[in-house]
Amino acid sequence: MPEVSRFYGIIIQIYFGDHTPAHFHALYGEHTALIDIQSLALVDGHLPPRALGLVIEWASLHQAELHTAFALAQQMQKPPKIAPLL
Repeated sequence: MPEVSRFYGIIIQIYFGDHTPAHFHALYGEHTALIDIQSLALVDGHLPPRALGLVIEWASLHQAELHTAFALAQQMQKPPKIAPLL
Protein backbone atom coordinates (compact mmCIF):
# COMPACT_ATOMS: atom_id res chain seq x y z
CA MET A 1 0.00 0.00 0.00
CA PRO A 2 2.08 2.89 -1.29
CA GLU A 3 2.07 6.14 0.60
CA VAL A 4 1.57 9.00 -1.86
CA SER A 5 1.58 11.90 0.60
CA ARG A 6 1.84 12.84 4.27
CA PHE A 7 0.91 16.11 5.97
CA TYR A 8 -0.22 17.25 9.43
CA GLY A 9 -0.13 13.68 10.72
CA ILE A 10 -2.36 12.44 7.87
CA ILE A 11 -1.13 9.63 5.64
CA ILE A 12 -2.55 9.22 2.13
CA GLN A 13 -2.31 5.78 0.54
CA ILE A 14 -3.41 4.18 -2.70
CA TYR A 15 -3.46 0.39 -2.67
CA PHE A 16 -2.09 -1.77 -5.49
CA GLY A 17 -4.81 -3.40 -7.59
CA ASP A 18 -7.63 -1.69 -5.66
CA HIS A 19 -11.22 -1.69 -6.91
CA THR A 20 -12.97 1.13 -8.76
CA PRO A 21 -14.27 3.79 -8.46
CA ALA A 22 -10.97 5.64 -8.12
CA HIS A 23 -10.30 6.44 -4.47
CA PHE A 24 -7.60 6.83 -1.85
CA HIS A 25 -7.23 5.95 1.81
CA ALA A 26 -6.55 8.58 4.47
CA LEU A 27 -5.19 7.56 7.88
CA TYR A 28 -5.07 9.84 10.89
CA GLY A 29 -4.22 8.29 14.24
CA GLU A 30 -6.68 5.46 14.81
CA HIS A 31 -9.07 6.85 12.16
CA THR A 32 -9.27 5.71 8.55
CA ALA A 33 -11.34 6.93 5.63
CA LEU A 34 -11.87 6.07 1.98
CA ILE A 35 -12.33 9.13 -0.27
CA ASP A 36 -13.69 9.06 -3.84
CA ILE A 37 -11.27 10.97 -6.11
CA GLN A 38 -13.89 12.25 -8.55
CA SER A 39 -16.48 13.57 -6.09
CA LEU A 40 -14.13 14.02 -3.09
CA ALA A 41 -16.86 12.40 -1.01
CA LEU A 42 -16.24 10.30 2.08
CA VAL A 43 -17.18 6.77 0.97
CA ASP A 44 -16.33 4.82 4.08
CA GLY A 45 -14.76 5.27 7.49
CA HIS A 46 -14.36 8.37 9.62
CA LEU A 47 -11.93 11.21 10.17
CA PRO A 48 -12.28 14.03 12.68
CA PRO A 49 -13.86 17.07 10.97
CA ARG A 50 -10.64 19.12 10.89
CA ALA A 51 -8.60 16.23 9.43
CA LEU A 52 -11.32 15.49 6.86
CA GLY A 53 -11.36 19.15 5.82
CA LEU A 54 -7.58 19.12 5.31
CA VAL A 55 -7.79 15.90 3.27
CA ILE A 56 -10.53 17.29 1.02
CA GLU A 57 -8.64 20.58 0.57
CA TRP A 58 -5.48 18.67 -0.38
CA ALA A 59 -7.34 16.32 -2.72
CA SER A 60 -9.07 19.19 -4.52
CA LEU A 61 -5.63 20.62 -5.33
CA HIS A 62 -4.29 17.28 -6.60
CA GLN A 63 -7.27 15.57 -8.24
CA ALA A 64 -5.56 14.96 -11.60
CA GLU A 65 -2.45 13.56 -9.88
CA LEU A 66 -4.63 11.29 -7.75
CA HIS A 67 -6.37 9.89 -10.84
CA THR A 68 -2.97 9.15 -12.39
CA ALA A 69 -1.68 7.57 -9.17
CA PHE A 70 -4.78 5.36 -8.88
CA ALA A 71 -4.46 4.21 -12.51
CA LEU A 72 -0.80 3.29 -11.96
CA ALA A 73 -1.55 1.42 -8.74
CA GLN A 74 -4.31 -0.55 -10.48
CA GLN A 75 -1.65 -1.71 -12.94
CA MET A 76 0.56 -2.72 -9.99
CA GLN A 77 2.96 0.16 -10.67
CA LYS A 78 4.20 2.38 -7.87
CA PRO A 79 2.35 5.72 -7.90
CA PRO A 80 4.45 8.88 -7.61
CA LYS A 81 4.58 11.01 -4.48
CA ILE A 82 2.19 13.96 -4.39
CA ALA A 83 3.12 17.23 -2.70
CA PRO A 84 1.73 17.63 0.82
CA LEU A 85 -0.62 20.35 1.96
CA LEU A 86 1.45 23.26 3.24
